[in-house]
Amino acid sequence: MLRDPFPGLALGVQAVDDAHRYHVDIETDDVEAETARLTELGAVEVSRWLECHVLRAPGGHLLCVIPVHSDPELFAGQATIWP
Repeated sequence: MLRDPFPGLALGVQAVDDAHRYHVDIETDDVEAETARLTELGAVEVSRWLECHVLRAPGGHLLCVIPVHSDPELFAGQATIWP
């Protein structure tokens, strides 16, 4: 985990056992709702690990929907609220 490579953001690097060599973590205060939003857009849920949902985007890349790990004040100030 690289702390503060950009102000307020954490950048993690990990091994990915998949043909695509990166994945994105989407941090949210409502994992179930964000997972539902992404599956409605075409993602497919492939697994769950602890509180995280692992999805495959229509283009084949993996992404994880994770609960808030950021500083709560930073998250509240920077989070996108979807209508």
